[in-house]
Amino acid sequence: MIKIENLKASIDDKDILKGINLDIPAGEVHVIMGRNGSGKSTLANVIAGNETYEVDGGNITMEDTDITEMSIENRALEGIFLCFQYPVAIPGVSMAYFLRSALNAHRKYQGKEEMDALEFLNKAKAILSELGLDDSFLKRSINDGFSGGEKKKSEILQLLTIDPKLAVLDETDSGLDVDALRTVAKGVNKFKNENNSVLIITHYQRLLDYIKPDVVHLMIDGQIVKTGDMSLVEKVEKDGYSWLEK
Repeated sequence: MIKIENLKASIDDKDILKGINLDIPAGEVHVIMGRNGSGKSTLANVIAGNETYEVDGGNITMEDTDITEMSIENRALEGIFLCFQYPVAIPGVSMAYFLRSALNAHRKYQGKEEMDALEFLNKAKAILSELGLDDSFLKRSINDGFSGGEKKKSEILQLLTIDPKLAVLDETDSGLDVDALRTVAKGVNKFKNENNSVLIITHYQRLLDYIKPDVVHLMIDGQIVKTGDMSLVEKVEKDGYSWLEK
């Protein structure tokens, strides 16, 4: 699905990513863990195409297409979706309008007919029901006045509505109570299948108790230094990251 080779990136002339190699096939869930400042969120933003970061080397390939220089808009249309750690509020723009516009932009890019209002409403209501959200959620402005849990549920609603190829969850579990965490996990588990991929960036094991990863990567100082299975998460929970630097 996505392949990253020797990726280097910086911001304000400060090197952050120092040669990332990562291959996430379709159908797999990968996890990246690391200390604060190790470059995890930078990697998420560079994958999504955030122009704040300067790509200094390497390349990113999505289904055999080099997207290293592709705009953030076209990456989204190609199927990359980023769940933010701190979703922004957009007062005056309803969830319904935003979701239908985003969905139909993707459908147009794929050469499909736009989804009419009734079909979209039925689709959105079905997803809302699965997430335990009221239909009135669609009338609210994007993240405006939302609780922390509602903001994360909003991200999952967007994920399930748009149905991208690659979902990147940047610390989506941050600040969630148990009920909201389970809702987010349920949405991600519903999303994943053999035709898409998920990259989860997290500090904690608790989300991974609900979303079982196929591969776990540990990141230190802008590089992936260890790759393995769920046992790595358990070791980090127990011993932190200092053992990686010995």
